[in-house]
Amino acid sequence: MKIGFVSLGCPKNQLDAEVMLHELLAAGYEITADETQADAVIINTCAFIESAKRESIDSILDIAWLKENKSLKYIIVTGCLAERYRESIFEELPEVDAVLGVGSIHSIVDAVRELETKKKCRYTSFLPNDEVKLGGDRVLITPDYSAYIKIAEGCDNRCAYCAIPAIRGRFRSRTVEDIVAEAKQLDALGVRELNIVAQDTTRYGLDIYGEYALDKLIRAITENTSIPWIRLMYCYPDKITDALIAEMRDNDRVVKYIDLPIQHISDNMLRAMNRHGDGKMIREVVAKLRREIPDITVRTTLIVGFPGETEEDFTELCEYVDEARFEHLGVFTYSREEDTPAYDFEDQIDEQLKADRMDIIMRRQLEINEERNRAMIGKTIRVLCEDFDTVSEMHYGRTAADAPEIDGKVYFRSENRIMPGSFVDVKVRKVLDYDLIGVIVTRGKH
Repeated sequence: MKIGFVSLGCPKNQLDAEVMLHELLAAGYEITADETQADAVIINTCAFIESAKRESIDSILDIAWLKENKSLKYIIVTGCLAERYRESIFEELPEVDAVLGVGSIHSIVDAVRELETKKKCRYTSFLPNDEVKLGGDRVLITPDYSAYIKIAEGCDNRCAYCAIPAIRGRFRSRTVEDIVAEAKQLDALGVRELNIVAQDTTRYGLDIYGEYALDKLIRAITENTSIPWIRLMYCYPDKITDALIAEMRDNDRVVKYIDLPIQHISDNMLRAMNRHGDGKMIREVVAKLRREIPDITVRTTLIVGFPGETEEDFTELCEYVDEARFEHLGVFTYSREEDTPAYDFEDQIDEQLKADRMDIIMRRQLEINEERNRAMIGKTIRVLCEDFDTVSEMHYGRTAADAPEIDGKVYFRSENRIMPGSFVDVKVRKVLDYDLIGVIVTRGKH
C-alpha cells in the first residue's frame, strides 16, 4: 500500500506527523509525495481556530476527490480536528474511513492494517492517559539542518479563548533523559538548529520535577550535543525565571531569541482572557529580558477583538506596541471557539472592527520592522543558508533573530553555490519589507 501524507497546523502537530511517518515506514509501508498515486492519504489536521478548521475540512474534501477520480481507497483523519470533533466527523464527512485522535499517533499502523481488512473502519482512540508514550522516533519533514523537538504535551493554562486543553489534555513533560536522547539523534543527523516547542515551553518540568526546569533541560542538551543554534518557542511571560534568563544569556549555543506570546497588555483584557499576570508583569518581564540580554530578539503575538475590548483597551495595546518595539509581532483576530468560556461572553466584537484593529497594529509593526531593518544596512550578519532561489538567482537564509517559517529572511548573492545548512557571513545592502538583501562576505565556520 502506498500512503500519502498531508500535515497542517503548528510545528507541534508536524512532530506528530513525523512520528507517524516513521512508524508506517518501519512497518513496511511506502510513503509517496504524489497523492494521486496513493492508496491511502493521512490528513493530520489542525482545529485551533476557525480558519484552521476550515483549512482542515477543505483539505479533506480536496483529497476526497481522489477517491472518486483516482486510485485512492482510504482517507484517514488524525490530529486536532479528529480529537475535537470525534463524534461528528463520520457523519459530516462520510468520505473519511478512519479517525485517530491526538493520543493515538502510535496506533497509526494498526489503523491502516484494519482498513486493509475492512471496507469501512471506524478506528477511534483518543485523548492520551499517563501510559501513552510522548514523542518517538521520527522521519524529519523539515529541512535536514533544522528540526523541532517537543518537550511536553498538553496545557494547564485554560485561557478563556483556547480549546487546546480540551484537545491535547493536561500538561505532561517528557523526561530530560528522553529529550536529550532525541536531541542526540538529531545532532547525529546533522541538525544545525533545534527549535524547542510545547504548548507552554516555560512550564516544562513542573509536573515531574516540582520546579520549572527549562534552564536545566537546555543545559543538558548543550552538554550532550554539538547543535549550534538552540531556540525557544511558546514561552509564557509569567514563567520566565531568573535561571532561564541566565542560561539564555550565558549559553553561547542558545540563540538570543524568545517567542513570548503576551496576547494583550490591558489588565481588563488579560483578566477576561484568564491570562496569568497583568500588564505590569508583562512590561517588567520584557524590560528584564532586554536589560539582561541586550541583543535579544523578542517575538510576540497579540489577540485583538476579544469580547469586551474597548477603544481604551485597544489604544493601550497600540501604545505598548509603540513602546516595546518588538522585533517580530503577529496579530490574530479573536476567533469565537465553541466549548471555550469566551464563546458565551457578552459584548462580542464585530468582525470588521476586529480586522480594522489588526490592520492598525500590523501597519505600526511594519514601520517598526522597516526602521530596524534599515539600521542593519552596512552590517555583517551570520546567516544559516536555507536554499537557492532560482527566480531571483540568490541564496536565502535566516539569522539567529529569525525563527523558521514565521520570521523574515536574508537574501544574498554568492559567486559559489552554498549548501543548505551552511553558516555564512552576509553584508546587508538593502531592505525589502521584512527581509534583508546582501552579499556573502565569508563562509562560516560550521
